[in-house]
Amino acid sequence: MKSRNVLIVLFCSLLIVSFALSYAFLVKDSPEGEPLEVFVGVDVAYDNMAEIKRLVDEISNYTNLFVIGCYGISYNATKLYETCQYVYEKGFSFIIYSDMPPSEEWFVCHFFDCYDSWGEKFLGLYAFDEGGGRQLDFKVPRPFRVYEADNYIDAENRFVKNVTDMLNWFRQGFNSSMNFPLFTSDYALYWFDYKGGYDVVFAEFGWNYSRPLNVALCRGAATVQNKDWGVMITWTYTEPPYIESGEELYDDMILAYENGAKYIVIFDTDKDYTHGILEEEHLDAMKQFWQYIQDNPRTDTVKNDRVAYVLPKGYGYGFRGPNDKIWGLWEADKDSLEISTNLGNHLEQYGTKMDIIYDDGLNSDNTNVYDKLIFWNGTVRDP
Repeated sequence: MKSRNVLIVLFCSLLIVSFALSYAFLVKDSPEGEPLEVFVGVDVAYDNMAEIKRLVDEISNYTNLFVIGCYGISYNATKLYETCQYVYEKGFSFIIYSDMPPSEEWFVCHFFDCYDSWGEKFLGLYAFDEGGGRQLDFKVPRPFRVYEADNYIDAENRFVKNVTDMLNWFRQGFNSSMNFPLFTSDYALYWFDYKGGYDVVFAEFGWNYSRPLNVALCRGAATVQNKDWGVMITWTYTEPPYIESGEELYDDMILAYENGAKYIVIFDTDKDYTHGILEEEHLDAMKQFWQYIQDNPRTDTVKNDRVAYVLPKGYGYGFRGPNDKIWGLWEADKDSLEISTNLGNHLEQYGTKMDIIYDDGLNSDNTNVYDKLIFWNGTVRDP
């Protein structure tokens, strides 16, 4: 998410499905039950304290989440404390981005005193970025990278172990006695991010990537593994204006909300990480969305009309076109076209009522939300 140089190209069938299903199959909750909490806000990835404070002041009445997503702040103890305290006093919940434990004595000794005073407003740490997507695209050496494996299951085991080891090292570097929730955003392989130890994954809405496919993959992984999920609305273009229009932004926020995302975040920076990119139309869209969720609160009523498409265990395929790879290590195999075609057909039939999961540890306790399971090999069964 900090680097957006991957232009994702989908199968034509999935692109068509994406636009056709944006609203036709929204998963609605019953009006009964307790309202569910939702976090809505921005991920600010530039180091400009004056501009950040102006943005905080502007959006404080219609957002409740702030992600401090810039190295220049998260690695500077003075700026970090100032920013955290500022957003805290404005009533925001907040998350801090980092990809290494702190080295400054202030952070180690003083941060946790602040943590106690911030209470539940400090939601956790955003640790590393796009681990699954970068594995698929073999981009830039990353700490989770698997460079070779004997087979798909071996690749999964290696990747999950790498994620687990890195996240454990990361947690211990902050304070081994405090088990902070860990967040990330990604554009592929969500299932394996969660298996590695992430508490929350934000599925990226951007480029030409299918929204229903993203929802199905990330929500399915979160549902079966009993985790939370969200959406990161990121760039559409590599040049200004970078982000989609205000109208499109509003539509994406509605889509994420109506399909159960607990976190809805907008990525805000230019390509040089120096300034924000949100214009008046985007702020208006955020205001309009905030009013929408006040008028249409979600509830905790269990949805019982969802189905799940079940992929083979360890099948780390990207589903972005006939030339996509498996785990970034192998070309598409003999099953890829058939699975992708079937998946596209089921998405067209069920829309965003459908999740995508893996044949990995499934039982009645973690699949009881689904009316049926449709396996890649044609088997259909009730969970």
